[in-house]
Amino acid sequence: VKEVADLSLVSSACDVVSAAYASTKESHPCLRSVCDAAEKGVQSVTEATASCVLATLEPHVAAVSEYAAKGLDKLGEKLPLLPKPVEQILSDTKELLSTRVAEVKEAVSS
Repeated sequence: VKEVADLSLVSSACDVVSAAYASTKESHPCLRSVCDAAEKGVQSVTEATASCVLATLEPHVAAVSEYAAKGLDKLGEKLPLLPKPVEQILSDTKELLSTRVAEVKEAVSS
């Protein structure tokens, strides 16, 4: 999970979602109270079950973690977008589209 979260694409996407969530909470006081209550509930449940579940499943988690790390490495080789932040991917895509549109315009005008 940490390796996935550390990927630039995932990390920057989480930052964007987090900023939107925080902005929404600030803009709408009614939603803020609902979100705060939901956050506290999730935190309580997580704290109550995490230590028990992790202790029981620790050997299995270690094996799955090893396979997941290998899978992420292979995925990273095949998808060069993963280490890039969302902003860079959007910028690169806009640049590519702009170049292609200019090429099409030039071809049509010729």
